[in-house]
Amino acid sequence: MNQLSLFEQAQFAETAEVFVDQLAGFDEFGRGTVVETVDGVPYLTNEFWTAGQRQAHSIHEISYRACFKAQLPEFFIARLTKPDDIVFDPFMGRGTTPLQAALMRRQAFGNDINPLSVLLTRPRLRSISLQAVDAALKSVDWSRGEVEREDLLAFYHPATLGRLEALRLWIAERAPLDADDVDPVADWIRMVAINRLSGHSAGFFSGRSMPPNQAVSVKAQLRINEKLGIPPPERDVAAVILKKSRSLLRDGCAPGQVRSSLHTGIAWEVPGIPDGVVNLTVTSPPFLDIVQYAADNWLRCWFAGIDPNALAIDMHRTEDAWTEMVRRVLIEQARILCPAGYVAFEVGEVRNGKVLLERLVWQAAEGLPFERLGVMVNDQEFTKTANCWGVANGSKGTNSNRIALLQRH
Repeated sequence: MNQLSLFEQAQFAETAEVFVDQLAGFDEFGRGTVVETVDGVPYLTNEFWTAGQRQAHSIHEISYRACFKAQLPEFFIARLTKPDDIVFDPFMGRGTTPLQAALMRRQAFGNDINPLSVLLTRPRLRSISLQAVDAALKSVDWSRGEVEREDLLAFYHPATLGRLEALRLWIAERAPLDADDVDPVADWIRMVAINRLSGHSAGFFSGRSMPPNQAVSVKAQLRINEKLGIPPPERDVAAVILKKSRSLLRDGCAPGQVRSSLHTGIAWEVPGIPDGVVNLTVTSPPFLDIVQYAADNWLRCWFAGIDPNALAIDMHRTEDAWTEMVRRVLIEQARILCPAGYVAFEVGEVRNGKVLLERLVWQAAEGLPFERLGVMVNDQEFTKTANCWGVANGSKGTNSNRIALLQRH
């Protein structure tokens, strides 16, 4: 990596100082930033982006457990990068950061241990038309599918499950899981289908279930069916996919000429990304053992042909283990970030605020080639918890983002 001259070091330090000053003076939503230092850690607390739901580009609207809103990466991308810069997320999940980067004409880089993340992200980084989706769906031989897993009848009408099996066969021929060069329309249809597998309305393939970001077990779904007293209704698979595609595309596609680079693997070792090329990393790692990602996505993995038991998804049950994981991730970030590149490391809230993960990030960065700029707390008056969990919006749940801000020396 190129070494910075003393003049360049001074310039970059000034840039970071300007950004922190902008946060301290932020008042776009009628509130002033509260600036305080707690146990040696600078905190800047305000409402930095809108609390309104569905304010982002429509193409973001696919569900995934514990994902952040698109306004979070948008805030940092707008202020810390310029067009054609590289924006990266080593825990990309549903792909919010790389997709927002592409929408803002930055290069979209991402990584996740689960190959499902590439299947959710890659199709939305390409130009697609509703007409092409409609034509492709009309080419599917829906009679080919046979029910191979009768336990899934807990979720689906037999005819619906048969159509899903037919669609899996059709996709496998055009967009194999282990191929990089796939039919973009089949890739898109798989992404939408993965997102419509189970839910609580007629817009999903299943009978009434829990919210789509968390597939319940077969036993749990059977209990739901028994409580409702009705079997899963038959669904028109093609119509559901087309309706969701229309909704996703109502604001248009991501710019097709934007370069993207998506990877599958551990977050602390991304050999596909060269040294010193990333301008900004915006990410949010798993929060200890709070979210069971493999269990939540078992139904999606079934449809995609992924074995969730083969995924080495770490569950860090202690603070020390989590901190060590974060340190390994930051060491890799130090390798791939360009001089003066930034990291926005979001950790939300866990265990009712009893565990302050941003302090662990602060600790993990000690001794690494980063300037620790502070912790930005985006404080809002709503929660991300759905009413179906028995929690009234705004009364409980996560209602802030806690983001450790670092700059590469």
